[in-house]
Amino acid sequence: MHYGAIKNFDVANGIGVRVSLFVSGCRNCCKGCFQPQTWDFNYGQEFTEETQQEIIKLMEPSHITGFSLLGGEPFEEENQAVLAPFLEKLKQIYPKKDIWCWTGYILEKDLQSGCPKHTEFTDRMLACIDTLVDGPFLESQRNLMLEFRGSENQRILKLH
Repeated sequence: MHYGAIKNFDVANGIGVRVSLFVSGCRNCCKGCFQPQTWDFNYGQEFTEETQQEIIKLMEPSHITGFSLLGGEPFEEENQAVLAPFLEKLKQIYPKKDIWCWTGYILEKDLQSGCPKHTEFTDRMLACIDTLVDGPFLESQRNLMLEFRGSENQRILKLH
């Protein structure tokens, strides 16, 4: 898996001060996407064990309230295989810090058992995610006044 950016002091993607990871690879290709460069699965740098350790270290300070996972698309099959064990590791190390995740897929239609994007790793990821922002970005429903989402069809779902 590749990633486009790590932000170590992000206040825009979730509640509080967060560490954010923007993964690469997305098949949704939403019209009006704010970072279409992340559609390419090879964009950015390789997500290595060193990258994981860097994020774990960045999460350490008490002022960091949680981790945010964005894309690209975290729930592409290739990304799930890498992200599930990493999210489990973060939850184990920082059980009191929350995890937010943005996906262009819809929980009930795409990610649950029997759905097109459900893999052996999906439930493991969902078990770690406290807040899921789901749904594709729809340019026709764009609303800059919405908190933590770009279009009115997107939902903020408390999973835990």
